Amino acid sequence: MKNLLSIVIPIYYEEGNVKKLISGIERNVKTKKEILMIYDFNEDPTVNVIKALNKKAVCLVKNFTGNKRGVVNAIKSGFKKAKGEAVLVVMADLADDLRIVDKMFKKIKEGDDIVCGSRYMTGGKKIGGPFLKTFLSKLAGKSLYHLASIPTQDSTNAFKMYKKSVIRSIPIETDGGFEFSMELTIKAFKKGYKISELPSVWKNRTSGKSNFKMLKWFPRYLKVYLSAFSKQA
Repeated sequence: MKNLLSIVIPIYYEEGNVKKLISGIERNVKTKKEILMIYDFNEDPTVNVIKALNKKAVCLVKNFTGNKRGVVNAIKSGFKKAKGEAVLVVMADLADDLRIVDKMFKKIKEGDDIVCGSRYMTGGKKIGGPFLKTFLSKLAGKSLYHLASIPTQDSTNAFKMYKKSVIRSIPIETDGGFEFSMELTIKAFKKGYKISELPSVWKNRTSGKSNFKMLKWFPRYLKVYLSAFSKQA
């Protein structure tokens, strides 16, 4: 749908954050929007919190992709349900910089295919989080930018906005976790899509438990990272 932004948010035991998240979206995002909250199972207490809010723009979507569990399948489900001409991925932990969403959508309207929230470009910032995770994500982003000419210094950040035609044309093949974002960015670059970035401030969660699994997902991140240096599109 023209001039509509679809905001896809995977949720998993985020009952302590979801009210603040929706309030933050309403306060900061003036673009016409739909908010798709993707959940794995009915017993997640986040679901009842969202239902009680009774927000017209918020739509609960049960994960219906693959084995119907996990962040990648939730994102895929959200992508399939999205009605907007652009789709933004936001995490439910209040870490992402909602203040730049309207600017991201403006860049999509001006012709960009992917707009990346960048913690590592000038003006961007990452506040908190494990040292090793920060080091590796920054190393990946900076090296892909300088060595593989990927036009963002923060390829690993999931906080990206995509023109819907882009996500419809690029299959997500990884089945792990948040490496899907780097995969989409690298594949889009190889296909000639226009990618840009905006400085973004990321803040580590203060409520709830992170679902990021460093040891489990690192081999998948490495495989996706190395694909940037292959000739295969």
